[in-house]
Amino acid sequence: MLKAGQAAPTFVLPDADMELIDIARFQGRNNVILFFYPRDDAPCCTLQATDFSDHEDEFARFDCQIIGISRDDCIKHAEFRDKHGISVCLLSDADGLACEQYGVWQAREVNGVTKYGIVRSTFVIDKQGVLRLALYGVNAKGHALEMLRAVKELNS
Repeated sequence: MLKAGQAAPTFVLPDADMELIDIARFQGRNNVILFFYPRDDAPCCTLQATDFSDHEDEFARFDCQIIGISRDDCIKHAEFRDKHGISVCLLSDADGLACEQYGVWQAREVNGVTKYGIVRSTFVIDKQGVLRLALYGVNAKGHALEMLRAVKELNS
């Protein structure tokens, strides 16, 4: 698992419109809030993505770009975005490479069977590409506002 102070791993992934987004392009220009979520259209995932979207203007005041990542494909992301009015960037990590880099693809035991999945996690990356926060196992409810408070503290 990653820790604050480390360089944020870089990656290039397609967004909901199949445009390739290189995370390194934000270096020197924007802070990045990177949130990993299990899957499109699940209740908590929808809450989290819409909550970040609802506060996107407030994050923009702190030069924050918000990016959500799951292993769903671009088409599912586009449907999810359009169905719920999500405005934040959603990236498809179908191969799970970014999930591995960020340590969010983890095993858990369910009814005696080991299953792998994304642990809901959020990372705050500063303009220099350094992790300022690395949070694993976050709760979707109220999380966007918690991250907004954290970003305000980091900028003060």
